[in-house]
Amino acid sequence: MHLERLIEDASRRVRVPEGSRPQAVPQPMPGLQILRQNSPTSFQASLYEPVLCLILQGAKEITIGEQTLSFDPGDCVLVSHDLPVTSRITKAPYLALTLAVDIAAIRELYDKVADSALDGEHARVLQKHRADPGLLDAMGRYLALADSPADARVLGALTSTEIHYRLLTAPFGGMLRRLMRRDSNASAVARAIGRIREDIRSPITVPDLARQVGMSASSFHKHFKAITSTTPLQFQKDLRLLEARQLLRTGGPSVTTAAYEVGYESPSQFSREYARKFGVPPSQDLAGASATA
Repeated sequence: MHLERLIEDASRRVRVPEGSRPQAVPQPMPGLQILRQNSPTSFQASLYEPVLCLILQGAKEITIGEQTLSFDPGDCVLVSHDLPVTSRITKAPYLALTLAVDIAAIRELYDKVADSALDGEHARVLQKHRADPGLLDAMGRYLALADSPADARVLGALTSTEIHYRLLTAPFGGMLRRLMRRDSNASAVARAIGRIREDIRSPITVPDLARQVGMSASSFHKHFKAITSTTPLQFQKDLRLLEARQLLRTGGPSVTTAAYEVGYESPSQFSREYARKFGVPPSQDLAGASATA
């Protein structure tokens, strides 16, 4: 499938009034979303879970650690681990397809192709690549299934499996392949991230996390930063701040209550770190939520 046809099919499913916020169409197929934005945006902090994002129109920048990657139409980004990032749309109109990566499906496929899967020598947790014709075709067929419930019931799971197979065996799927090996550093870091996310409010220490995933503290800290471009403590801090922003923007608790709910002991420290990360004090996000309620 050519990119132009995929753009046409995605565009007819979403209409966003001029000047509105980005819109995500309720999943036309399981795990699949269409994102549309009519104007460029400033940098926004968010948490990427394992995902494939295919840029159809416009352009986007994603910053992880000190590295910033630019994405144009036909580019895709594959994220293998939960990952705090900042991103912005640099050219609009922006149109993209995102597909949640099913790690269980990847693991099942890996058991079948482990002997023939490509090496992951230059694997990255956030990988940029030009979408090949096979992936474009599979994504297009998966989206088109939304027009026929009967076809979707029969062919949806098969097409999703095909997409995951293409990701697993693609040159840019190296980190997914590493993640499937239980004794790999990628797998250990993923387990550590899972433990951090289980309870972002509780204090963590690098030695404790390292011990839980079967690594020395020094090796764990090194590989965690190499994979996520941040430290375990900063990773938890990012999760806390993102959770607090969600609480405040939905018109929930006071700033002080939000700070305590995500694990901060000092509301003043929370406010400083919140403003440093998001560029505005938490009170402003809370006031904005109240104004639109």
